[in-house]
Formats: sequence, structure tokens, C-alpha cells
Amino acid sequence: MSILSVEMPAAAPTGTIAPITSAGHAQLGIAVLVGIAVIVLLITRLKLHAFLSLTIGTLVLGAVAGAPLDKVIASFTAGLGSTVAGVGVLIALGSVLGRLLADSGGADQIVDTILARAGTRSMPWAMVLIAGVIGLPLFFEVGIVLLIPVVLLVARRGGHALMRIGIPALAGLSVMHGLVPPHPGPLAAIDAIGADLGLTLAFGVLVAVPTAIVAGPLFSRYAARWVDVTPPEKLALETTDGERPERRPGFGATVATVLLPVVLMLAKALTDVVVDDPHSHVQRVADVVGSPLVALLAAVLTALFTLGRPAGIGRDRISGTVEKALAPIAGILLIVGAGGGFKQTLVDAGVGRMILDVSEDWSVPALLLGWLIAVGIRLATGSATVATISAAGLVAPLAADMSSAHAALLVLAVGAGSLFFSHVNDAGFWMVKEYFGMSVGQTVKTWSLMETVISVVGLGCVLLLSLVV
Repeated sequence: MSILSVEMPAAAPTGTIAPITSAGHAQLGIAVLVGIAVIVLLITRLKLHAFLSLTIGTLVLGAVAGAPLDKVIASFTAGLGSTVAGVGVLIALGSVLGRLLADSGGADQIVDTILARAGTRSMPWAMVLIAGVIGLPLFFEVGIVLLIPVVLLVARRGGHALMRIGIPALAGLSVMHGLVPPHPGPLAAIDAIGADLGLTLAFGVLVAVPTAIVAGPLFSRYAARWVDVTPPEKLALETTDGERPERRPGFGATVATVLLPVVLMLAKALTDVVVDDPHSHVQRVADVVGSPLVALLAAVLTALFTLGRPAGIGRDRISGTVEKALAPIAGILLIVGAGGGFKQTLVDAGVGRMILDVSEDWSVPALLLGWLIAVGIRLATGSATVATISAAGLVAPLAADMSSAHAALLVLAVGAGSLFFSHVNDAGFWMVKEYFGMSVGQTVKTWSLMETVISVVGLGCVLLLSLVV
């Protein structure tokens, strides 16, 4: 899975299966541009719902590319299904956990503590730090469902501009996803290039820190000027005065509950590195307990006791709490799923392969080449993982004569390129748009540009490190 963007488990590296069309590179390129243009036009000019716009844009893409309609529909539905299967349950569980935080007063406890200890000027820095720590072992979408409801409540309660603290939180999550193992993209690139995991992790942290600072607290100053939105009430962890409990759970218990899935996933990641034996019972248990679904489910069940009981939420109220949590996310699931369907259609049409073929004759330094190829595939398919795997596979032969340090930097260059300018073909784009209640244009001005800043600054840090190692 991605984040940075939301990745589909079914998405294979580009070129491993026959494309659904025999169109040439020029026709495919035109099809991509037309498909994206139709989506943007339908949403921005005709005000059509994003789910319908993405569906129509996918059909237009397939028609221009000369693909059989039945195969286009199959690709779209497969991508939609795999996205909802991989992300939908996580969003649902995260929403239930968030509602328990709200109804129990746990969210109030966290927000009041943050507001008491972090002033207006330091709040963006606090958010990027929290997001970076939490995002280290988490998939991007899991971090979103855990962090963003708290960000929305902090913005509403503290009177902060949403972009001023929301962008740092997104930057912290995104940087970790693209540059630091054990996220799937960096791990796949490490394996393809043959880089050292420990060295890549160390360099990844060195690159991630300044990149997150520039794309988070610093860039958020401009994002807040360009886009001023009100935190959407349907997703903020607010309780009405009539629902506000007389007692709150303690701050320690609340934070421990929220961090439980983080700890479980981090334990799995550490076990995979230390044990590295698929036949080991310890690793098998860690793989199950540390999976995003089980980790979030464990947090929800734990919250019933650590948050629900202190606030007096009994069995009779649990069903109502879950129902209130699931209702607001139905639209988000459809839009995110349709974004995944559009992305899968691009992949199955062979757009990623087209980018690889075109880039084969480029005569540029290896680090820059890896970044450029990843950028191209990312823009065309919307998939950070597909971009990372494809670009790493292409530049892997160049690593044969590299030192271990430069091989690790090549992994990071590819990872930075895979984050470039998330837009309408990325399911993560729609996830961020809906969570923050923004329009397409506002999402481009904030989220898409933030991703571009991460990609460019990340590459700059990699190139600087290459001069001294």
C-alpha cells in the first residue's frame, strides 16, 4: 500500500502482464492527457461528483487508448475493489477509533494537552514531529485515519488555519512513506538495487528530516495563505454539549490506545529485520498481529475498555457509536476506490511500460535518472509503489559499480521521485481532498504542491549527500 498515496495490493510492477491495448506510445500519452482532462473538467466546471467523474474519465481513457471496453471495465472494477479491500476496512476501523475518542472525551484530552503545551508558533513543528514518529512504521492511509481527525479538532478548537497544521502532518507521513524503510516502496527498491538496508535507513532519516521541515512547517505558511478552508464537521472528533461525558479517560491511556497500532506494526517491522525467517513462529505471529487490519482492530477493541468504560460508554451505546462513525465515510470510500480504479486502468494499459521505454536512452547521472523515471511513472499512473519498483528495476544495473553508500542513495532518489505531484489519478489525492473538505483546485495548491516540494527537496538532499559519502 501506499501514500502517500494509497496503493492497491493487486497492482503488479508495470510490464509483468500483457497490456489491455496495443496502442503506441503517442496514442497512450494522448489517452492519459485526455482522461485526466475529462476528470478535471467534469469536477471543476460541471460540478459532477468525483466518483462519477473518475468513472467516466476511465472509460474515456480506455476509448482513446483503443482498449476493449470490457477490459477497461474489468481493470477499473479490479482497481476499485482492491483499493476498497486494502484501504476501506482501515478507514472504517480508524473512523470507529476516532468516534470512540470523541465520544469518550479522549480526543478532547489530547487536544487540550497539545494546546496547553504548544503555542501557535510551535504547533506546525509539533505536528510534523508527531506525524513523522507515528508514520515511521505506518502505511500512509493508516496514519491519515489516525492523525487527521485529531488535526481537524486541533484546528477547530485552537482557532488555527487548517493548512498551517494539516500540511505538516501530511508531510511527516508522506516523507516517511517514500524515503524510510520499512515502507513497501523503499524495501522493494532496496531489494531490486541490492542496497544495504541499515545504510538506506540511516540515509533515509538524514534526508527525511530536512525534507519534512521544508515541506511541512515552512511550506504550510504559504499553503495557509493560498487555501483557507474550515475543518469539515462531519470528520472532526467533536462532541456536542449534550454528549460530552462527565469523566474523561486519562491522557496516558488515550495516547497509549492511539499508539497501540503503531507499536504493533513497528514490532512487526523490527521482527522482519531481526528474525528474517518466514518459517519462524515468532515472525508468523508478528506478521499477523502487526498487519494494519489486526493492529487497528486491536486498538478499537482496546479503546472499548480504556476509553469507553471511564466515560461510561456501555454496551447499549456501542452500536450507536459505530453507526455514527461509519456514516460519514461512505462517500470517501467510493471516491478513493474510483481513484484506485482509474490508476489500475492506467497501469493495465501499459502507461508505466511506455515511460520506461521512452527513458531507456536518456543520458543522465544515475541518481537523477532514477528520480526522473520515477517521476514519469508517478505522474502517469499515480502509484508511488509502481513508480518505485519500475524505476528501481530499470536503474538496478547501474548500481553494480556503485559503493554501498551510493546504492543506498539511488534507492532514496527513486523514492523521492515516486512522490512527485500527486494528482487526480492517485487515490491518495482524493483521500486528502475529502478528509480536509477541499475542492480539486485547493487540493492541487496544497497537497499536490507539498508532494512536489518533498520530491524536489528530497532529491536535492540526496545529491548533496552523494558529494560527501
